[in-house]
Amino acid sequence: MTEDTATRPEPYQGWEGRAGRTVAGSDPWWPEAVRAPQGAPNIVVVLLDDLGFADLGCYGSEIDTPHIDQMAAEGLRYLNFHVNPMCSPTRASLLTGLNHHDVGVGHVCHSDPGYPGYTSELTEHCATVAEILRAGGYATFMVGKWHLCKDSNLVGPRHSWPLQRGFDHYYGFLDGFTNFHHPHRLIRDNSVVRTDQYPDDYYFTDDITDEAISMVREQKAARPDQPFFLYLSHGAVHAPLQAKQADIEKYRGAYDAGWDEIRQRRFVRQIELGIFDADTALPPRNSEERNDVPPWDELSNTQKEVFARYMEVFAAMVDNVDQNFGRLRAALEELGEWDNTLVLFTSDNGASREGEDTGCSQYFEVLSPTAGDIDADHARLNLLGGPQTLAHYPRGWAMAGNTPFRLYKINTHAGGHQVAMISSWPEQIADPGGFRRQYLHITDVLPTVLDIVGLSAPTERNGQPLKGPLAGASFAPTFADAAADEHHTEQYYEQIGHRGFYRDGWEAVTLHLPMTPFGDHEWEVYNLADDPTETVDLSEAEPGKRQELIDAWEEAAHRYQVYPLDEGSMLKYVQRPTSEEVYEAPVRIVPGTDTLERYRSMKMIQARSFTVDIDFDYASGDEGMLVAHGDQGGGYACYVEGGEVVYVHNGYGHMRHLNSGPLAEGRRTVRLDFTITDGFAWDLRLLVDGIETAVGKEFTGMWTMAPFEGIDIGIDRRSPVSWDVYERHGPFPYTNTIESATYTPGQQGPMAATHTAEILKQMGARFE
Repeated sequence: MTEDTATRPEPYQGWEGRAGRTVAGSDPWWPEAVRAPQGAPNIVVVLLDDLGFADLGCYGSEIDTPHIDQMAAEGLRYLNFHVNPMCSPTRASLLTGLNHHDVGVGHVCHSDPGYPGYTSELTEHCATVAEILRAGGYATFMVGKWHLCKDSNLVGPRHSWPLQRGFDHYYGFLDGFTNFHHPHRLIRDNSVVRTDQYPDDYYFTDDITDEAISMVREQKAARPDQPFFLYLSHGAVHAPLQAKQADIEKYRGAYDAGWDEIRQRRFVRQIELGIFDADTALPPRNSEERNDVPPWDELSNTQKEVFARYMEVFAAMVDNVDQNFGRLRAALEELGEWDNTLVLFTSDNGASREGEDTGCSQYFEVLSPTAGDIDADHARLNLLGGPQTLAHYPRGWAMAGNTPFRLYKINTHAGGHQVAMISSWPEQIADPGGFRRQYLHITDVLPTVLDIVGLSAPTERNGQPLKGPLAGASFAPTFADAAADEHHTEQYYEQIGHRGFYRDGWEAVTLHLPMTPFGDHEWEVYNLADDPTETVDLSEAEPGKRQELIDAWEEAAHRYQVYPLDEGSMLKYVQRPTSEEVYEAPVRIVPGTDTLERYRSMKMIQARSFTVDIDFDYASGDEGMLVAHGDQGGGYACYVEGGEVVYVHNGYGHMRHLNSGPLAEGRRTVRLDFTITDGFAWDLRLLVDGIETAVGKEFTGMWTMAPFEGIDIGIDRRSPVSWDVYERHGPFPYTNTIESATYTPGQQGPMAATHTAEILKQMGARFE
């Protein structure tokens, strides 16, 4: 007997039947099927992205949200509900019931600096609510934004993708955001959805709602006795701000009064609704350094016109979310499932300040070192919201979105993490339309779900011990009792150096400026029971309370692997594992290959020189794309039209062209030879059959996540690099044969991680 056979289970071990020589002479036995407890409710978690506390009608907004408002009137509004101040961290805590650093998601999943709290994927030592519910007999579905795997793993391995973390079916995008008219890369289950061109009326929020409804209908037809868990994770209302034209027109002129007036109106409405007491203080306009908002009346007419249009588009996105929630509810009612469905509706953080002081018509431009251009934004005014722009509003609108709280997404002041939350469960809500004021945190969702279903948190997963105990506590008693005890009595916060700690109604919080010293001098103290909008800093009046909360934060930071803190040097973003070097290797792409994943594509060109060699056949009259990399947010393409090779460069909406001259028939070779400059731009030589035919200087370099669509050969799929070409030809497939396109990464420029990492480390080390 070998060692392998010696450790095998005994034949029939654990089987309780009797095996004779024949089936007829044997006694069968089946293990008991896993079924959810009798009467267990369906559970729907609707998570919006970057929705401010005051952006829904039932929380004081002027935006039309009748279906969400109806749910609030029939359910409960939670007024003291908190999340983590950024999207990936909140999603991690929502799904696991644990603090975000503790499961490896201390920041958004676009960095991998080599520290346990910042791995940009869920640790193997946690279980998700989907995994627990599926093991307990539920069907588990997810649609929308995932944002819980490394960007280097967007092409695989898939261990931190939705299906591997407990979902039976998934449809959406894995990244942090996408184009709502032309999504850059959709995933169905574990596979890329191959799409050359979206219909003219396509809109992502509509699409994922269709998919959610379809999943539920199919499951209820197949297994009507089985409850389901649906995680509807919206891309809206994260940038890019894009909406359907009819919805935008509905809000034309609604924001001409500006953010100061809208903020005041929302605050008055909140008091009328009973959300806040009449003596609650509305803080002054945000004036903190690098976070300030100018008075609306001091803006130029051009700024007012553009900024108001941004907000019109934002409002249209919220409106569309409401329309689609109405469709989802109607589908559940049609199936007879609505009354026994628990719905939790919330946001992943406060309204976003990523548009900074002026906003932008091209999102990647505001994420890059490139300065914004209000005149260029104004020139695109009538394009805002459509597929040709990727807009973001200025932080003045985020201030209004977070009314009455201070600051924004990312911050550990209330504007970053105190959000709207609505629950609906018609069979269980005792006082429809009621308010709940208990302090709750996103880590409380999983314990609440387990409590109402009657399941326990597991202690291991795939043979691995799990972190525990859960950080949250069940708030299920609040469904029936407005005076239910508060169980979540303390909570730490940290995001990009901002810190905070809540305990029993008191809060200590910092606003940390990048590349400035960390220290006790930063801490403000507030008694939230008396001052929920953080207007009276008690740090000097309450030194004992201040030190108590600082010490508590330090203890939590060590317990949950918060350290090291981000000092603001940007080192966290450029410090990457050597395993990623494989993405910088040359690649030969042949026709028929689907769009190369964006991170792999980006690594071959970002902050470096590179060449693209394209071998193809040409006969008179042939035309089409040879290579395309990017979308309407930025990128480049090379195509044949009118008998010549044309290069087009989209520098965040600023278009440039090079033409090669007449193209001879036969087998041709085109080389795009990019040389990185000291100013993070590219100089380009265009060669046909080895002969230089055109030269261009200082083409805009692509920064951060741009180009956001990967490389296409022989076609320009989904969102096009050039809208003019798209209007003439659509995706523009090449009409003859392309043998291949070969990308060869070259010398890295001065801004590449190889050259900057040590400098950034020295800069940041001053704040150790």
